[in-house]
Amino acid sequence: MTRYQSKMSPGMRFAQALAALSLVLLLGACERPEIHRDRFIAFGTLVELNVYTADRELAARASESVRTDLEYMHRAWHAWEPGPMGRTNELLATGLPFSANPSVLPLILDARRLSEASEGLFNPAMGALFALWGFQSDEPRGPPPDPEQIRTILEQAPSMADIEIDGIRMRSRNPAVRLDLGAYAKGYGIHQAMEHLREMGVENAILNAGGDLRAIGRPGNRPWRIGVRAPDGQGVQAAIETRGDEAIFTSGDYERYYLHEGKRYHHILDPRSGQPARGTHSVTVIHHNAAEADVASTALFIAGPGDWPGIAARLGVDKVMLIDDDGIAHLTPAMEKRVKFEGTPPEIRITPLP
Repeated sequence: MTRYQSKMSPGMRFAQALAALSLVLLLGACERPEIHRDRFIAFGTLVELNVYTADRELAARASESVRTDLEYMHRAWHAWEPGPMGRTNELLATGLPFSANPSVLPLILDARRLSEASEGLFNPAMGALFALWGFQSDEPRGPPPDPEQIRTILEQAPSMADIEIDGIRMRSRNPAVRLDLGAYAKGYGIHQAMEHLREMGVENAILNAGGDLRAIGRPGNRPWRIGVRAPDGQGVQAAIETRGDEAIFTSGDYERYYLHEGKRYHHILDPRSGQPARGTHSVTVIHHNAAEADVASTALFIAGPGDWPGIAARLGVDKVMLIDDDGIAHLTPAMEKRVKFEGTPPEIRITPLP
């Protein structure tokens, strides 16, 4: 072998070295990290998973894991289709003790805690009210319910405090309790699915379900950049760059609604009045926990421009942007540092939490 090499011309040796270098560069290029994307439907909305990695097999396994996790959660927690949550509602209506389904018990426990912290503005025990308004359907439609029907539910006053839980045994003191975790389940699902990805070894990813998301890590040397929809649901009003492990959730009156006699009725119902909450167009929050961010965005929307700071403080959320009916952006000091408005910014009011 040595004698053969000694007879190679300088040109041949250069060509051999160049070929070896090209092979090294090609292999390096194959191992360069990139964003792997997947899209599918879950929780009634478009879900997009972006994984930044050089490991294509890991990205594929991550995508399959998220699909499987979210599809299972959607079936188990669906409020108006047969499944564990539907069966739980049937048993709660009897008033008798029963063994709670393990797929829904952790959610109910946490939802009860968050309902209390929100002073009842997040009240998933009012599933009957959501159904009455026609929002327990894939395509909500009017007309709005009769005021007397709304009054009847309000007088029954179903709340999470009516649910007694002792270990795995559960019962309701109020037969009007009907659970609908729509303002919580998606956030909880996103949080749990991302935890599963981290256990698999995924370090940089973003899981976005209809604009609500959790992000970990970053795609290379830059952060994940998130667009916040304008209050009318058209276009992007602002951008937020994530930092490490964060959840960003928005509740808006443009998400689910129907028109009746020229008036729009949206799905974020105020449990105090039984009517769609007024005074707010959208609320965006940043938080470390996706389930709590989901709840907070809904509760602060209902609280409205005057009362949201106190509820935000109770929920432990310090990064909030509320757009009121006049288009004014109310921001906490911590949120002001994170939001970058696109185009002409709205009128901004900085509101410290109590």
